Amino acid sequence: MGQYSQVVFMGLGYIGLPTAAVVAGSGQKVLGVDINPKVVETVNRGEIHIDEPELQELVKKCVEAGTLQAATSPEAGDVYLIVVPTPFKGHNEPDISYVEAATRSAIPLLKDGDLYIIESTSPVGTTGKMGKLIFNKRPELAGKIYMAYCPERVLPGNVHHELVNNDRIIGGIDAASTEKAKEFYSTFVKGALHGTDARTAEMCKLTENASRDVQIAFANELSIICDKAGIDVWELISLANNHPRVNILQPGCGVGGHCIAVDPWFIVSDYPLESRIIGTAREINNHKAFWCAEKIAGAVRDFVTQQERTPVVALMGLAFKPNIDDLRESPAKYIVNKVLQHDNDGEFYIVEPNINEHHIFKLAEYAEAYANADIVAFLVAHDEFKSLPLSPEKVILDFCGISRKNNH
Repeated sequence: MGQYSQVVFMGLGYIGLPTAAVVAGSGQKVLGVDINPKVVETVNRGEIHIDEPELQELVKKCVEAGTLQAATSPEAGDVYLIVVPTPFKGHNEPDISYVEAATRSAIPLLKDGDLYIIESTSPVGTTGKMGKLIFNKRPELAGKIYMAYCPERVLPGNVHHELVNNDRIIGGIDAASTEKAKEFYSTFVKGALHGTDARTAEMCKLTENASRDVQIAFANELSIICDKAGIDVWELISLANNHPRVNILQPGCGVGGHCIAVDPWFIVSDYPLESRIIGTAREINNHKAFWCAEKIAGAVRDFVTQQERTPVVALMGLAFKPNIDDLRESPAKYIVNKVLQHDNDGEFYIVEPNINEHHIFKLAEYAEAYANADIVAFLVAHDEFKSLPLSPEKVILDFCGISRKNNH
């Protein structure tokens, strides 16, 4: 372990900024790079642009101490971390252009002995491709720099704790790179550091989230079956989980976030014939959100037929999981859009207690929305919703187990 002249983070998003702050908090000098000038300005004021517990205090402390600063372009260091998005292009194909662009901007700065690490979720072989790109531009660096892949595995809302305490998988392009990267992570990670090769580390990240996606798909498919069979899926799962070797997850309105809803497609894209369960799980979880939207639209139609008036509908939650402000790949947001596109008669309250405003939806206060609604669709199990009294006079569509949480 040692002190680095400067650690350069390419990307200051949901993972890049917390990781940069943790590294800076360990005493290393850190430069965070982001192409968005507003993000750079915000960080340099000691403030943050994302909602994450403990992060504001840590960033402010590090900026004031001079260990963390931000810029729109990289400067020389001896460790470079790529922490940029890897979105989709075309039909669920991963787009590594951001990884490539960040790498290209660092290439002129690289020197003998530097460490280059990709943390961005990437298709298998991406680290090797970036190596070819670097050595094509700078052939004199071949065999002279260290390259590795080390995926994050953190939970939004608990990022600071998990960045420090979770185990990490570290895969180098060679054994020396693996050890060099382990040496770097050991300066701020208390969890175990598991060394492997870059391709295995890349696949490990994808495998972890594909595995969870498959397990959630089973629960979501079961919930649709139980709805048709007239069975309480929450009670059923609770009973089944009394078996010593059964652990069924809880169903929801789909799967969201920039990991579980995305990463399995990276495997399917490269191995379409072999990844049958993984691909089907993705389809099931996407279908669950569509199914929920159809159930809400059907409830509105039934209400109009039976009551001969238009209902007031509360759509409860937009985030991709409980108690966070992150709407990326959110099935709840998809459902709200889909319901509003049906053009059914109805007055809609849209609720997300973890954000103050949305650029498309006019947000309502959750207690007011619930009180005024004839139909209540619980999409996300936010803590605020658990205290609401479930009225038998309302049509309750519970897609996330709120009614069970209120009764147990």
